[in-house]
Amino acid sequence: MEWPRELRYRRIEEVAECEITDLKNRVDACSHRQTFHIQPTTGLLNDPNGFSFYNGEYHLFYQWFPLGPVHGVKYWYHTASKDLVNWENRGIALSPDCALDSHGVFSGTAIEHNGLLYLMYTGNTRDENWIRHPYQCLAVMNEAGEIKKYPEAVIKNVPKGITDNFRDPKVFKIEDKFYCIVGAEKMTDEGNKGTVVYYESSNLEEWTYKGEINTTFENNSGFMWECPDYFTLEGQGIMLMSPQGMAPEGDKYQNVFQSGYLVGEPINFETGIFNHGEFTELDRGFEFYAPQTMEDPKGRRILVGWLGLPELDCVTDESGWAHCLTLPRELTVKNNKLIQKPIEELKKLRHHRVEVKTTLNAESKKFMGFEGITYELQCRFTDLTQGRVGVKLRKSEQEETVFYYDIENKKLVLNREKSGKMCGEEYGSIRQCHFEANELRLQIFVDQSSVEIFVNDGEEVFTTRIFTKEESQGIEFFADSSVDLEATLWEIKK
Repeated sequence: MEWPRELRYRRIEEVAECEITDLKNRVDACSHRQTFHIQPTTGLLNDPNGFSFYNGEYHLFYQWFPLGPVHGVKYWYHTASKDLVNWENRGIALSPDCALDSHGVFSGTAIEHNGLLYLMYTGNTRDENWIRHPYQCLAVMNEAGEIKKYPEAVIKNVPKGITDNFRDPKVFKIEDKFYCIVGAEKMTDEGNKGTVVYYESSNLEEWTYKGEINTTFENNSGFMWECPDYFTLEGQGIMLMSPQGMAPEGDKYQNVFQSGYLVGEPINFETGIFNHGEFTELDRGFEFYAPQTMEDPKGRRILVGWLGLPELDCVTDESGWAHCLTLPRELTVKNNKLIQKPIEELKKLRHHRVEVKTTLNAESKKFMGFEGITYELQCRFTDLTQGRVGVKLRKSEQEETVFYYDIENKKLVLNREKSGKMCGEEYGSIRQCHFEANELRLQIFVDQSSVEIFVNDGEEVFTTRIFTKEESQGIEFFADSSVDLEATLWEIKK
Protein backbone atom coordinates (compact mmCIF):
# COMPACT_ATOMS: atom_id res chain seq x y z
CA MET A 1 0.00 0.00 0.00
CA GLU A 2 1.25 3.45 -0.95
CA TRP A 3 0.62 5.79 1.97
CA PRO A 4 -0.56 9.29 0.95
CA ARG A 5 1.17 12.25 2.53
CA GLU A 6 -1.77 13.17 4.74
CA LEU A 7 -1.61 9.74 6.41
CA ARG A 8 2.16 9.72 6.81
CA TYR A 9 2.04 13.10 8.51
CA ARG A 10 -0.74 12.33 10.96
CA ARG A 11 0.37 12.49 14.58
CA ILE A 12 -0.46 9.88 17.17
CA GLU A 13 -2.04 12.58 19.33
CA GLU A 14 -4.67 13.10 16.61
CA VAL A 15 -5.71 9.44 16.38
CA ALA A 16 -8.56 7.78 18.28
CA GLU A 17 -7.53 5.32 20.99
CA CYS A 18 -9.48 2.51 19.33
CA GLU A 19 -7.34 2.83 16.18
CA ILE A 20 -4.14 2.52 18.24
CA THR A 21 -5.57 -0.50 20.08
CA ASP A 22 -6.51 -2.23 16.83
CA LEU A 23 -3.04 -1.58 15.41
CA LYS A 24 -1.37 -2.86 18.59
CA ASN A 25 -3.44 -6.06 18.50
CA ARG A 26 -2.42 -6.62 14.89
CA VAL A 27 1.25 -6.12 15.74
CA ASP A 28 1.14 -8.39 18.78
CA ALA A 29 -0.38 -11.18 16.70
CA CYS A 30 2.55 -11.18 14.26
CA SER A 31 4.58 -14.41 14.36
CA HIS A 32 7.78 -12.50 13.51
CA ARG A 33 7.86 -10.37 16.69
CA GLN A 34 11.32 -10.45 18.26
CA THR A 35 12.16 -11.95 21.65
CA PHE A 36 15.33 -10.15 22.78
CA HIS A 37 15.78 -7.22 20.39
CA ILE A 38 14.48 -3.66 20.78
CA GLN A 39 11.48 -3.28 18.49
CA PRO A 40 8.62 -0.77 18.12
CA THR A 41 5.32 -1.33 19.92
CA THR A 42 3.65 -0.36 16.64
CA GLY A 43 4.68 1.27 13.38
CA LEU A 44 8.17 1.84 12.07
CA LEU A 45 11.48 2.02 13.94
CA ASN A 46 14.63 3.31 12.27
CA ASP A 47 17.83 5.08 13.44
CA PRO A 48 19.08 4.64 17.03
CA ASN A 49 19.48 8.07 18.66
CA GLY A 50 20.84 9.58 21.85
CA PHE A 51 22.69 6.42 22.97
CA SER A 52 24.15 7.37 26.35
CA PHE A 53 24.64 6.58 30.05
CA TYR A 54 23.02 8.97 32.49
CA ASN A 55 21.77 8.81 36.08
CA GLY A 56 22.75 5.16 36.50
CA GLU A 57 21.10 3.88 33.31
CA TYR A 58 21.78 3.33 29.65
CA HIS A 59 19.44 5.41 27.52
CA LEU A 60 18.58 4.66 23.93
CA PHE A 61 16.13 6.58 21.79
CA TYR A 62 15.05 5.67 18.29
CA GLN A 63 13.26 7.17 15.32
CA TRP A 64 9.61 6.17 15.41
CA PHE A 65 6.53 6.59 13.27
CA PRO A 66 3.83 5.00 15.43
CA LEU A 67 0.91 4.72 13.00
CA GLY A 68 2.26 2.29 10.43
CA PRO A 69 5.30 0.65 8.81
CA VAL A 70 6.27 3.69 6.70
CA HIS A 71 8.54 6.72 7.04
CA GLY A 72 5.99 9.21 8.30
CA VAL A 73 6.40 12.10 10.73
CA LYS A 74 9.10 10.99 13.19
CA TYR A 75 9.17 10.95 16.99
CA TRP A 76 11.94 9.96 19.39
CA TYR A 77 10.92 6.93 21.44
CA HIS A 78 12.77 6.30 24.72
CA THR A 79 13.94 2.98 26.16
CA ALA A 80 16.31 2.49 29.10
CA SER A 81 18.30 -0.29 30.75
CA LYS A 82 20.66 -0.91 33.64
CA ASP A 83 22.47 -3.76 31.88
CA LEU A 84 22.05 -3.31 28.09
CA VAL A 85 20.01 -6.54 28.02
CA ASN A 86 16.71 -5.85 29.77
CA TRP A 87 15.10 -2.74 28.31
CA GLU A 88 12.17 -0.78 29.71
CA ASN A 89 10.01 1.29 27.36
CA ARG A 90 9.65 4.86 28.63
CA GLY A 91 7.38 6.16 25.88
CA ILE A 92 7.68 9.17 23.60
CA ALA A 93 10.63 11.41 24.44
CA LEU A 94 10.36 14.05 21.71
CA SER A 95 7.31 14.83 19.60
CA PRO A 96 7.09 16.88 16.38
CA ASP A 97 5.08 19.54 18.18
CA CYS A 98 6.74 22.89 17.46
CA ALA A 99 7.71 25.07 14.50
CA LEU A 100 11.33 23.81 14.58
CA ASP A 101 10.41 20.14 14.10
CA SER A 102 6.91 20.30 12.62
CA HIS A 103 7.62 17.56 10.07
CA GLY A 104 9.71 15.24 12.20
CA VAL A 105 12.16 14.92 15.06
CA PHE A 106 15.09 13.55 13.09
CA SER A 107 18.21 11.78 14.35
CA GLY A 108 20.67 13.10 16.86
CA THR A 109 22.76 12.47 19.90
CA ALA A 110 22.95 12.80 23.69
CA ILE A 111 25.67 13.98 26.06
CA GLU A 112 25.72 14.55 29.81
CA HIS A 113 26.66 18.04 31.01
CA ASN A 114 26.17 19.76 34.36
CA GLY A 115 23.99 16.96 35.69
CA LEU A 116 21.61 16.99 32.71
CA LEU A 117 21.35 14.90 29.56
CA TYR A 118 21.46 17.18 26.52
CA LEU A 119 19.67 15.87 23.41
CA MET A 120 20.70 17.46 20.11
CA TYR A 121 18.66 16.54 17.07
CA THR A 122 17.62 17.71 13.62
CA GLY A 123 14.25 19.39 13.45
CA ASN A 124 12.68 18.67 10.07
CA THR A 125 10.30 21.27 8.62
CA ARG A 126 8.59 21.81 5.28
CA ASP A 127 7.15 25.03 3.89
CA GLU A 128 3.98 25.43 1.84
CA ASN A 129 5.91 24.35 -1.28
CA TRP A 130 7.15 21.24 0.53
CA ILE A 131 10.72 22.56 0.58
CA ARG A 132 12.71 21.26 3.53
CA HIS A 133 14.30 23.55 6.13
CA PRO A 134 16.40 21.65 8.68
CA TYR A 135 17.34 23.02 12.11
CA GLN A 136 19.73 21.61 14.69
CA CYS A 137 17.80 21.70 17.94
CA LEU A 138 18.47 21.11 21.63
CA ALA A 139 16.49 19.60 24.50
CA VAL A 140 17.49 18.62 28.04
CA MET A 141 16.44 15.69 30.23
CA ASN A 142 16.73 15.85 34.02
CA GLU A 143 17.15 12.99 36.50
CA ALA A 144 13.37 12.61 36.74
CA GLY A 145 13.25 11.87 33.01
CA GLU A 146 11.50 15.15 32.20
CA ILE A 147 12.49 16.59 28.81
CA LYS A 148 12.25 20.23 27.79
CA LYS A 149 13.04 21.63 24.35
CA TYR A 150 14.94 24.85 23.77
CA PRO A 151 12.64 27.43 22.11
CA GLU A 152 15.22 28.36 19.46
CA ALA A 153 17.45 26.25 17.22
CA VAL A 154 21.10 26.23 18.26
CA ILE A 155 22.18 25.90 14.61
CA LYS A 156 19.68 27.81 12.49
CA ASN A 157 21.28 27.89 9.05
CA VAL A 158 22.58 25.38 6.53
CA PRO A 159 26.25 26.14 5.65
CA LYS A 160 27.01 27.64 2.27
CA GLY A 161 27.35 25.03 -0.45
CA ILE A 162 25.34 22.43 1.48
CA THR A 163 21.87 21.25 0.38
CA ASP A 164 18.87 20.77 2.67
CA ASN A 165 20.20 17.25 3.32
CA PHE A 166 21.84 18.47 6.51
CA ARG A 167 21.09 16.36 9.58
CA ASP A 168 22.01 13.87 12.32
CA PRO A 169 24.22 15.87 14.73
CA LYS A 170 26.67 13.89 16.86
CA VAL A 171 28.11 15.74 19.87
CA PHE A 172 31.25 14.84 21.84
CA LYS A 173 33.70 16.60 24.11
CA ILE A 174 37.48 16.91 23.75
CA GLU A 175 39.14 18.50 26.77
CA ASP A 176 37.11 21.66 27.50
CA LYS A 177 35.42 22.01 24.09
CA PHE A 178 32.31 20.43 22.61
CA TYR A 179 32.24 19.45 18.95
CA CYS A 180 29.26 18.63 16.78
CA ILE A 181 29.56 16.83 13.44
CA VAL A 182 26.62 16.86 11.03
CA GLY A 183 25.95 14.68 7.98
CA ALA A 184 25.56 16.63 4.76
CA GLU A 185 25.27 16.73 0.99
CA LYS A 186 27.46 19.32 -0.71
CA MET A 187 27.13 20.78 -4.19
CA THR A 188 30.14 20.44 -6.48
CA ASP A 189 30.83 20.90 -10.19
CA GLU A 190 31.03 17.11 -10.51
CA GLY A 191 27.66 16.57 -8.83
CA ASN A 192 26.52 16.39 -5.22
CA LYS A 193 28.75 14.52 -2.78
CA GLY A 194 28.54 13.34 0.79
CA THR A 195 30.46 15.15 3.50
CA VAL A 196 30.56 15.89 7.23
CA VAL A 197 30.77 19.41 8.63
CA TYR A 198 31.60 20.40 12.18
CA TYR A 199 30.98 23.03 14.83
CA GLU A 200 32.63 24.02 18.11
CA SER A 201 31.09 25.18 21.41
CA SER A 202 31.99 25.84 25.02
CA ASN A 203 28.47 25.32 26.42
CA LEU A 204 26.36 23.26 23.94
CA GLU A 205 24.14 26.29 23.29
CA GLU A 206 26.27 28.55 21.10
CA TRP A 207 27.99 26.92 18.16
CA THR A 208 30.67 28.22 15.79
CA TYR A 209 30.86 26.76 12.29
CA LYS A 210 34.35 25.45 11.52
CA GLY A 211 33.96 23.84 8.07
CA GLU A 212 34.14 20.39 6.54
CA ILE A 213 36.01 17.41 7.92
CA ASN A 214 38.66 17.06 5.22
CA THR A 215 38.85 13.41 4.19
CA THR A 216 40.31 11.59 1.20
CA PHE A 217 37.21 9.40 0.90
CA GLU A 218 36.13 10.72 -2.48
CA ASN A 219 35.83 7.95 -5.08
CA ASN A 220 32.42 6.24 -5.02
CA SER A 221 31.65 7.95 -1.73
CA GLY A 222 27.97 8.66 -2.36
CA PHE A 223 25.92 11.85 -2.41
CA MET A 224 24.93 12.07 1.29
CA TRP A 225 26.65 10.89 4.48
CA GLU A 226 24.00 10.14 7.08
CA CYS A 227 24.44 9.55 10.80
CA PRO A 228 28.14 10.44 11.27
CA ASP A 229 29.88 9.42 14.50
CA TYR A 230 33.40 10.10 15.72
CA PHE A 231 35.51 8.76 18.59
CA THR A 232 39.04 7.68 19.37
CA LEU A 233 40.14 4.17 20.29
CA GLU A 234 43.66 3.27 21.34
CA GLY A 235 44.96 6.57 20.00
CA GLN A 236 43.30 6.28 16.59
CA GLY A 237 40.54 8.47 15.18
CA ILE A 238 37.49 6.60 13.89
CA MET A 239 34.61 8.11 11.94
CA LEU A 240 31.47 6.17 11.13
CA MET A 241 28.97 7.22 8.50
CA SER A 242 26.20 5.81 6.32
CA PRO A 243 26.78 6.97 2.73
CA GLN A 244 23.87 7.01 0.34
CA GLY A 245 24.53 6.49 -3.36
CA MET A 246 27.61 4.22 -3.42
CA ALA A 247 27.84 1.95 -6.46
CA PRO A 248 28.52 -1.78 -5.94
CA GLU A 249 32.16 -2.87 -6.25
CA GLY A 250 32.56 -6.64 -6.46
CA ASP A 251 31.25 -8.10 -3.20
CA LYS A 252 31.10 -4.67 -1.55
CA TYR A 253 28.28 -2.11 -1.29
CA GLN A 254 25.53 -4.48 -2.42
CA ASN A 255 22.72 -3.04 -0.25
CA VAL A 256 20.54 -0.07 -1.15
CA PHE A 257 22.69 2.07 1.20
CA GLN A 258 25.84 1.25 3.17
CA SER A 259 27.37 1.87 6.61
CA GLY A 260 31.07 1.91 7.29
CA TYR A 261 34.05 3.64 8.86
CA LEU A 262 37.38 5.37 8.34
CA VAL A 263 40.33 4.76 10.69
CA GLY A 264 43.37 7.02 10.91
CA GLU A 265 45.06 9.70 12.93
CA PRO A 266 42.77 11.65 15.29
CA ILE A 267 41.02 14.51 13.49
CA ASN A 268 42.79 17.85 13.83
CA PHE A 269 39.84 20.04 14.85
CA GLU A 270 41.84 23.21 14.29
CA THR A 271 42.21 22.44 10.58
CA GLY A 272 39.54 19.77 10.06
CA ILE A 273 42.12 17.43 8.52
CA PHE A 274 41.53 13.70 8.93
CA ASN A 275 44.30 11.41 7.64
CA HIS A 276 42.83 7.94 7.32
CA GLY A 277 42.76 4.64 5.46
CA GLU A 278 40.12 3.16 3.17
CA PHE A 279 36.40 3.03 3.81
CA THR A 280 35.34 -0.33 5.29
CA GLU A 281 31.83 -1.71 5.67
CA LEU A 282 30.81 -2.34 9.27
CA ASP A 283 28.50 -5.24 8.56
CA ARG A 284 28.54 -7.62 5.60
CA GLY A 285 24.89 -8.70 5.84
CA PHE A 286 21.65 -7.54 4.25
CA GLU A 287 20.18 -5.16 6.85
CA PHE A 288 22.36 -2.80 8.87
CA TYR A 289 22.33 0.99 8.88
CA ALA A 290 22.75 4.22 10.86
CA PRO A 291 24.88 2.88 13.74
CA GLN A 292 25.54 5.03 16.79
CA THR A 293 28.10 4.55 19.55
CA MET A 294 28.67 5.64 23.14
CA GLU A 295 31.37 5.19 25.78
CA ASP A 296 30.02 3.55 28.90
CA PRO A 297 31.26 3.91 32.51
CA LYS A 298 33.51 0.87 32.02
CA GLY A 299 35.34 2.67 29.23
CA ARG A 300 33.88 0.47 26.52
CA ARG A 301 32.89 1.85 23.12
CA ILE A 302 29.50 0.27 22.38
CA LEU A 303 27.63 0.32 19.07
CA VAL A 304 23.96 -0.21 18.25
CA GLY A 305 22.64 -0.12 14.69
CA TRP A 306 19.34 -0.15 12.88
CA LEU A 307 18.52 -3.69 11.76
CA GLY A 308 16.89 -2.38 8.62
CA LEU A 309 17.46 -0.03 5.71
CA PRO A 310 15.76 3.00 4.15
CA GLU A 311 13.65 2.63 1.00
CA LEU A 312 12.90 -1.07 1.53
CA ASP A 313 9.57 -2.64 2.36
CA CYS A 314 9.58 -5.10 5.26
CA VAL A 315 7.81 -8.46 5.44
CA THR A 316 6.08 -7.39 8.64
CA ASP A 317 4.52 -4.32 6.99
CA GLU A 318 1.30 -6.29 6.61
CA SER A 319 1.18 -6.63 10.40
CA GLY A 320 1.58 -2.90 11.06
CA TRP A 321 5.20 -2.70 12.17
CA ALA A 322 8.74 -2.73 10.76
CA HIS A 323 12.35 -3.15 11.87
CA CYS A 324 14.31 -3.45 15.12
CA LEU A 325 17.73 -2.56 16.54
CA THR A 326 20.83 -4.75 16.59
CA LEU A 327 22.27 -6.22 19.76
CA PRO A 328 24.88 -3.96 21.41
CA ARG A 329 28.44 -4.59 20.21
CA GLU A 330 31.69 -3.68 21.94
CA LEU A 331 34.23 -2.10 19.58
CA THR A 332 38.00 -2.44 19.63
CA VAL A 333 40.52 -1.67 16.92
CA LYS A 334 43.14 -4.10 15.57
CA ASN A 335 45.42 -3.51 12.60
CA ASN A 336 43.37 -0.46 11.54
CA LYS A 337 40.18 -2.53 11.57
CA LEU A 338 37.20 -2.30 13.89
CA ILE A 339 36.49 -5.51 15.78
CA GLN A 340 32.86 -5.94 16.89
CA LYS A 341 31.98 -8.39 19.65
CA PRO A 342 28.63 -8.97 21.37
CA ILE A 343 28.71 -7.35 24.80
CA GLU A 344 29.44 -9.68 27.73
CA GLU A 345 26.10 -8.91 29.38
CA LEU A 346 24.27 -10.91 26.69
CA LYS A 347 25.31 -14.05 28.58
CA LYS A 348 22.39 -13.23 30.90
CA LEU A 349 20.06 -14.42 28.14
CA ARG A 350 21.45 -17.95 28.17
CA HIS A 351 19.30 -20.83 29.40
CA HIS A 352 19.44 -24.57 28.78
CA ARG A 353 22.78 -25.59 27.23
CA VAL A 354 23.77 -28.46 24.91
CA GLU A 355 27.21 -29.30 23.53
CA VAL A 356 28.80 -31.51 20.93
CA LYS A 357 32.39 -32.34 20.00
CA THR A 358 32.90 -34.45 16.91
CA THR A 359 34.42 -34.80 13.43
CA LEU A 360 32.48 -34.10 10.26
CA ASN A 361 33.61 -36.40 7.46
CA ALA A 362 32.51 -34.65 4.26
CA GLU A 363 28.92 -34.65 5.47
CA SER A 364 25.99 -32.57 6.69
CA LYS A 365 24.85 -33.57 10.16
CA LYS A 366 22.31 -32.76 12.90
CA PHE A 367 22.81 -33.43 16.59
CA MET A 368 20.43 -34.16 19.45
CA GLY A 369 19.27 -30.96 21.16
CA PHE A 370 20.55 -28.61 18.46
CA GLU A 371 17.36 -26.91 17.33
CA GLY A 372 15.20 -23.93 18.20
CA ILE A 373 13.84 -20.52 17.21
CA THR A 374 15.67 -18.15 19.59
CA TYR A 375 19.15 -19.06 20.72
CA GLU A 376 22.87 -18.30 20.90
CA LEU A 377 25.08 -20.75 19.02
CA GLN A 378 28.85 -20.91 19.26
CA CYS A 379 30.80 -23.26 17.05
CA ARG A 380 34.41 -23.85 16.10
CA PHE A 381 35.60 -25.64 12.97
CA THR A 382 39.27 -26.64 12.86
CA ASP A 383 41.59 -28.62 10.57
CA LEU A 384 40.26 -26.80 7.51
CA THR A 385 41.65 -28.12 4.23
CA GLN A 386 39.28 -27.72 1.28
CA GLY A 387 35.73 -27.02 0.15
CA ARG A 388 33.15 -25.36 2.37
CA VAL A 389 32.43 -25.57 6.06
CA GLY A 390 29.49 -24.01 7.86
CA VAL A 391 26.05 -24.18 9.43
CA LYS A 392 22.40 -24.15 8.37
CA LEU A 393 20.05 -22.26 10.69
CA ARG A 394 16.24 -22.40 11.14
CA LYS A 395 16.22 -25.42 8.84
CA SER A 396 13.28 -27.50 7.61
CA GLU A 397 12.64 -29.38 4.40
CA GLN A 398 11.76 -26.13 2.60
CA GLU A 399 13.71 -23.48 4.53
CA GLU A 400 17.22 -22.74 5.79
CA THR A 401 19.59 -19.83 6.30
CA VAL A 402 23.11 -20.88 5.34
CA PHE A 403 26.44 -19.45 6.47
CA TYR A 404 29.78 -20.94 5.46
CA TYR A 405 33.47 -20.39 4.77
CA ASP A 406 34.67 -21.16 1.25
CA ILE A 407 38.20 -22.30 2.07
CA GLU A 408 39.74 -22.27 -1.41
CA ASN A 409 38.22 -18.96 -2.49
CA LYS A 410 38.76 -17.45 0.97
CA LYS A 411 35.23 -16.09 1.29
CA LEU A 412 32.63 -15.93 4.03
CA VAL A 413 29.16 -16.42 2.53
CA LEU A 414 25.65 -15.77 3.85
CA ASN A 415 22.85 -17.25 1.75
CA ARG A 416 19.22 -16.28 2.52
CA GLU A 417 17.74 -17.80 -0.63
CA LYS A 418 15.62 -20.25 1.41
CA SER A 419 15.13 -18.09 4.50
CA GLY A 420 11.41 -17.58 3.86
CA LYS A 421 9.84 -14.29 2.83
CA MET A 422 12.41 -11.66 1.98
CA CYS A 423 12.99 -7.91 2.39
CA GLY A 424 14.68 -6.24 -0.55
CA GLU A 425 14.53 -9.26 -2.82
CA GLU A 426 15.82 -7.11 -5.67
CA TYR A 427 19.17 -6.89 -3.83
CA GLY A 428 19.82 -10.61 -4.07
CA SER A 429 20.25 -13.60 -1.77
CA ILE A 430 24.01 -13.73 -1.24
CA ARG A 431 26.36 -11.56 0.80
CA GLN A 432 30.03 -12.44 0.97
CA CYS A 433 33.44 -10.99 1.74
CA HIS A 434 37.09 -11.95 1.52
CA PHE A 435 38.43 -13.67 4.62
CA GLU A 436 41.57 -15.59 5.48
CA ALA A 437 41.61 -17.95 8.45
CA ASN A 438 42.98 -21.30 9.59
CA GLU A 439 39.87 -22.01 11.63
CA LEU A 440 36.28 -20.75 11.72
CA ARG A 441 34.76 -19.57 15.00
CA LEU A 442 31.15 -18.39 14.96
CA GLN A 443 29.01 -16.72 17.61
CA ILE A 444 25.46 -16.54 16.28
CA PHE A 445 22.37 -14.93 17.79
CA VAL A 446 19.12 -16.12 16.26
CA ASP A 447 15.91 -14.32 17.22
CA GLN A 448 12.39 -14.84 15.94
CA SER A 449 13.14 -12.93 12.72
CA SER A 450 16.85 -12.03 12.69
CA VAL A 451 20.33 -13.53 12.61
CA GLU A 452 23.56 -11.83 13.76
CA ILE A 453 26.75 -13.74 13.00
CA PHE A 454 30.08 -12.75 14.57
CA VAL A 455 33.08 -14.39 12.90
CA ASN A 456 36.39 -15.16 14.64
CA ASP A 457 35.78 -12.95 17.67
CA GLY A 458 34.23 -10.11 15.69
CA GLU A 459 36.60 -9.73 12.73
CA GLU A 460 33.52 -9.74 10.50
CA VAL A 461 29.79 -9.51 11.21
CA PHE A 462 26.81 -10.53 9.07
CA THR A 463 23.36 -9.28 10.08
CA THR A 464 20.07 -10.04 8.40
CA ARG A 465 16.34 -10.33 8.98
CA ILE A 466 14.80 -13.73 8.22
CA PHE A 467 11.08 -14.46 8.03
CA THR A 468 10.99 -18.19 8.48
CA LYS A 469 8.07 -20.42 9.45
CA GLU A 470 7.67 -21.51 13.08
CA GLU A 471 8.32 -25.16 12.20
CA SER A 472 11.74 -24.36 10.72
CA GLN A 473 13.85 -24.98 13.82
CA GLY A 474 16.65 -27.31 12.76
CA ILE A 475 20.40 -26.68 12.99
CA GLU A 476 22.73 -28.58 10.68
CA PHE A 477 26.52 -28.47 10.45
CA PHE A 478 28.29 -29.33 7.20
CA ALA A 479 31.74 -29.72 5.66
CA ASP A 480 32.98 -30.81 2.22
CA SER A 481 36.03 -32.49 3.76
CA SER A 482 36.99 -33.82 7.17
CA VAL A 483 36.93 -31.11 9.87
CA ASP A 484 36.75 -31.07 13.65
CA LEU A 485 33.70 -29.41 15.22
CA GLU A 486 32.94 -28.10 18.70
CA ALA A 487 29.54 -26.49 19.24
CA THR A 488 27.50 -25.11 22.13
CA LEU A 489 23.87 -24.00 22.01
CA TRP A 490 22.04 -21.92 24.62
CA GLU A 491 18.29 -21.42 24.45
CA ILE A 492 17.08 -17.83 24.79
CA LYS A 493 13.62 -17.40 26.33
CA LYS A 494 11.28 -14.43 26.57
